[in-house]
Amino acid sequence: MAVKIVPKEEMTSVVGTKFEPGEWLEITQDQINVFADCTEDHQFIHVDQEAAAKGPFGATIAHGFLTLSLLTKLVEGNGIYPEGIVMGLNYGFDKVRFLAPVRSGKRVRAHIEIAGVDQKDDNRFLVKQAITVEIEGEDKPALIAEWLSMVITS
Repeated sequence: MAVKIVPKEEMTSVVGTKFEPGEWLEITQDQINVFADCTEDHQFIHVDQEAAAKGPFGATIAHGFLTLSLLTKLVEGNGIYPEGIVMGLNYGFDKVRFLAPVRSGKRVRAHIEIAGVDQKDDNRFLVKQAITVEIEGEDKPALIAEWLSMVITS
């Protein structure tokens, strides 16, 4: 499924809608290093390939917050929005769990379901998306999250 626009009065009826998984995105060592610099989290498991190879994961791994911050990209092109949408704002998370490390060079993609829609007034909808980030070739997901967005219409 791609982006779908529905009349405002139908927004609450989209709860339970599931989307096809998003596009695969490779997590590179360069991304991990840049994220480490931005957050000043240079723990060896993220940036020291030689030391990390001897550690519990056998390679460097992405920061959990890097994977989380990539949700915007991972959900790109999938969604249901009300007619007259002006913008969507990040409202936060009800739940985030980091379940498995993402090793450098692995690819991830998002599975998305609309878990809730709460109409706040004529022009605002609080949308909850249940997100699972899959790691290619692995059984356990990188993370699960309940992501909240405030959608504002005209």
